[in-house]
Amino acid sequence: MKTHIHTLNYVFLLVVLFTLNSCYTPKETILLQDSASLPTYDEAEYKDYKITPNDELMFRLMTSDEDFSNLIGSSRASMGSSINFSYKVYADSTIDLPFLTPIKVGGLTLEQAKEEIKKKYVEIVPDAELKLTLANKTYTIIGDAAPGVYPIYKSKLTIFQALAQSGEIQLSGDRKHIKIIRNTDTKPEILEFDIRPKSIINSKYYYVYPNDIIYVQRAPMSFYKVNNYSSFLGLISSSISLFISAFYFNKLN
Repeated sequence: MKTHIHTLNYVFLLVVLFTLNSCYTPKETILLQDSASLPTYDEAEYKDYKITPNDELMFRLMTSDEDFSNLIGSSRASMGSSINFSYKVYADSTIDLPFLTPIKVGGLTLEQAKEEIKKKYVEIVPDAELKLTLANKTYTIIGDAAPGVYPIYKSKLTIFQALAQSGEIQLSGDRKHIKIIRNTDTKPEILEFDIRPKSIINSKYYYVYPNDIIYVQRAPMSFYKVNNYSSFLGLISSSISLFISAFYFNKLN
């Protein structure tokens, strides 16, 4: 009989421990926490995006030289003519533009690349004005946060804005180990961080860049957790039923 009682006590203890660890807590899910137990990130200066191979650049040249505009194939406009094209950056970081030799733009910011291209066109048409932007201004989300490819709709898009656009992190998402895969001049870089501390603001993890891949992995213990109050009540009911069944089973035997 004493053995049965010890067994029941053991089962009951396991049920209690399982129940207590089956709910998501504010500590696990709330963002912008100011807690000493969370990582502290240093502020980092925002760096402009640098062009990488396989980027698509949207190119617009404006000039009053109609002959040159006609050679490019643009249409006439009352205040001059404009040309709009998109061009790919090759693996060697160069780009081919009409009437120019290949120009190396990989590793340059958009402003720096614009100035380099403009200098070449000014040699042909002195009043050339140039606008340059990325055609592939998107980021990708995979994992537990509404996977998909989303547009970067503003400059300095933050990690919070990016995740909000996708529908926020699911409760099962691991906020302690968010990863960003980011292209660099040499090889992809993996940035891993905890998104919960307040110090994430203005850190090197705060802004999302074109071509970033944000990976929200599933939390290891999420399988055992419940998402809402009704689920929690169901878990308690199931646990009590399990305990009662075990009790009567031991009593009958």
